[in-house]
Amino acid sequence: MSESLSTADRKLLLELAREAITSTVRTGRLASREVTRDTLSVQQGCFVTIKRQGELRGCIGNFTSEKPLYQLVQEMAASAAIHDPRFYPMKEEDLVDFDLEISVLSPLAKIENPDEVEVGRHGLYLEKNFSRGVLLPQVAVEHGWNRETFLSKTAQKAGLKQDDWKEGADIYVFTAEVFGEK
Repeated sequence: MSESLSTADRKLLLELAREAITSTVRTGRLASREVTRDTLSVQQGCFVTIKRQGELRGCIGNFTSEKPLYQLVQEMAASAAIHDPRFYPMKEEDLVDFDLEISVLSPLAKIENPDEVEVGRHGLYLEKNFSRGVLLPQVAVEHGWNRETFLSKTAQKAGLKQDDWKEGADIYVFTAEVFGEK
């Protein structure tokens, strides 16, 4: 994982994400911009979250990437705007009022004991059978969840029963450098 991103790097990634959303919603095509900063050329996973009036409006990401971070941010931003199945694709009128948050991810680390999960530090990725669910580290904090609730909500996000994490599930943790426009 890269060292902490500079204020300028964060600002640029947020700009790129906003431009990607705007161009995708207006034209149906992603107009991506090239960036030459070494810090933003690392191959690293990220999630882009769109919020309107503090409420989730879209969130899509990838844990790994064959592409530079700046490029993945643009692609995930566009996808969060038009491909998140929980929401209708953003329209022109939705562009007037939204905020962005970007989570740059560490690699996944499989854990053997759920007690290793640190609320406020770790995000969760849970797999059981063919079901998968992920929740970013900030979600548990925003909702005031304890470890068990966080694990249960991640299982539910995977389409499982809330206690399905307790037996036969593979649990992975990751950290995220989270920053946004607010």
